[in-house]
Amino acid sequence: MGLLFEQIDSQPSVIGEITLRRRRIPAIGDRDIFEVKLGEEFLMSSMFVDAEVALSDIGLGETEGDNLSVVVGGLGLGYTAVAALKHARVAELLVVEYLEPVIGWHQQELVPLGKDLNADTRNRYIHGSFFDLAIAGPETGGFDPDTPAKQFDAILLDIDHSPRALLHNSSASFYTAGNLSLMARQLKPRGVFAMWSNEGEDEEFMAILREVFVDVACHVVSFYNPFQNRESFNTVYVARKPG
Repeated sequence: MGLLFEQIDSQPSVIGEITLRRRRIPAIGDRDIFEVKLGEEFLMSSMFVDAEVALSDIGLGETEGDNLSVVVGGLGLGYTAVAALKHARVAELLVVEYLEPVIGWHQQELVPLGKDLNADTRNRYIHGSFFDLAIAGPETGGFDPDTPAKQFDAILLDIDHSPRALLHNSSASFYTAGNLSLMARQLKPRGVFAMWSNEGEDEEFMAILREVFVDVACHVVSFYNPFQNRESFNTVYVARKPG
């Protein structure tokens, strides 16, 4: 058995100190658990990744056609991105991440899935604010810095804890019909927007989604939580651009 706890890296970022840690909890099995903290707040853990994987599987399951161009907003520990690349229809993946140290952890393969992402030529890291790039004018901006005004088959978002529980207040205006409409310019007709949330279905946000999209749904993703000895859940919102 290796060390039960290791702090792998800690660096300043634009929104605070961000730390990567590895731990083992013998009571729940012989495996490494990777954690990311922002200041004193836990951002993510490899302990619970079912909904991060489901974000890709559910979102891409709603897409049409082949040779898909996909954006993932939020790299995290890489589970949504790797799950997307397991879909053979995905031809290219842009992973947009605001925190440069997080991209570095994957490029240096300090996290387990960095090796998978680095080895797949379909994957590209984009350092920038998802929320700024989402609403950028199509003539000069967008998610792909090499191709302004490019449209995508799917945009998969996993950054904030929910539309109300924000990682940073600067993203609050994104969850409005106006800014979702601006983002939708970067989706192809009938393209899919999907988003992870740590909370249950938000009827107010569902109503906002219906102002912009069609086929709006909220999927519950359940998983076993050994710390609480019961089922827990996250949710995945899915919506389609008319076309």
